[in-house]
Amino acid sequence: MPINLKEVDGVPIRPRHKATCHCGAVELELSLPDGLVDVRRCDCSLCRRRGAIVASVPLSGINIIKGNQHLKLYQFNTKTAQHFFCANCGIYTHHQRRSNPAQYGFNVACLDGINPLKIEGIPTYDGVNHPVDRPR
Repeated sequence: MPINLKEVDGVPIRPRHKATCHCGAVELELSLPDGLVDVRRCDCSLCRRRGAIVASVPLSGINIIKGNQHLKLYQFNTKTAQHFFCANCGIYTHHQRRSNPAQYGFNVACLDGINPLKIEGIPTYDGVNHPVDRPR
């Protein structure tokens, strides 16, 4: 069951919410009129290692305010998903999804004022048995 949130631990999710990497070199503005949508974890090989809690936005829902030159791309396996991280501090900020290329997943921990560790009951999506890998 998807988790959608308008606030985390009493902190409201703003319709336009700033997100940054740790060092501040990368700054994003996220369009979140419905709050955090489809909050989740994933158990694929990359997500298990980075441990991020993510939520979803359409491709038009992320605006890079500054630091585009600091964003580095990481791809693996089918090279469909595009995972972005700050080259200075190493923080994962967002990725274009393999399961739905019309969406970005973004690192909830990058949102100003939001502590994702206060979110309870986060579902884990099965990234090991990815739907795109299933026989048709």
